[in-house]
Amino acid sequence: MNSPVYRFAPSPNGHLHLGHAYSAILNDEAAKQNGGRFLLRIEDIDTIRCTPQLQEDMLEDLKWLGLHWETPVRKQSEHFSEYTKALAQLEAMGLVYKAYLTRAQIKRFFAEQDASDTPWPRDPDGAPLYPGDDNVLSVQEQQAFQNSAAPYALRLNMAKAIELAGSALSWNEAHQGKIQADPAAWGDVVLARKDTPTSYHLSVVVDDSLQGITHVLRGKDLYHATSVHRLLQTLLDLPEPHYEHHDLILDETGRKLAKSAKDTSLRELRASGATPLQIREELGL
Repeated sequence: MNSPVYRFAPSPNGHLHLGHAYSAILNDEAAKQNGGRFLLRIEDIDTIRCTPQLQEDMLEDLKWLGLHWETPVRKQSEHFSEYTKALAQLEAMGLVYKAYLTRAQIKRFFAEQDASDTPWPRDPDGAPLYPGDDNVLSVQEQQAFQNSAAPYALRLNMAKAIELAGSALSWNEAHQGKIQADPAAWGDVVLARKDTPTSYHLSVVVDDSLQGITHVLRGKDLYHATSVHRLLQTLLDLPEPHYEHHDLILDETGRKLAKSAKDTSLRELRASGATPLQIREELGL
């Protein structure tokens, strides 16, 4: 039997906080306890916000915590061709389409729907589902977009994808057993954009397969996204890892920590004199 393989896959678009430390340590400890391997993956498909300096800072923070991982470290920005290949497979199945709606058009459509008696459905994260160009644009407007150099997103035709993959999708969740997947709850998710050859959903399943990840241990904020990942794994004939979604580290108001909210970073805690042992104690580890 092959050894289990765990991974921690942060995005260097800001400094790591306690929530990242918790997830990284859990994966490192799980690998050690189960005689497995611990990998680090840099999810830097956003080449504008994910800077070399932030990546360097992130590696420094993780080493300060006492973590060790195999090298070389996989950087998504160095593997765009592999995501493009996976996208081409889905396109060959007739599952991908160009979506041209601008953010302003989408926002206006949702506002109109919410003001009616039938609010537009939302995904598990609370964002409205993509309405489809046909519901917002006239035939002439769609043709104008298609004949121009306008930006677009490449979206998955969710209904057709589920029809092809089958509706009996599930995953094995640690301590819970078999979970029925519901990818339809996410609508037509983005797989890539005109100026970005992949999205999180597509790159994560490709990376986990190519790296031989057997155990995905990540935060509960990604629990429902597993439905989309299982759908893509099935369509692309990729292996299914074991999943476990751990509790999130929250602030005093009950909100999950986030880089975008400028929550206290590990670097700030280090500068204030905190030690790796104190960090682990604060996290209950």
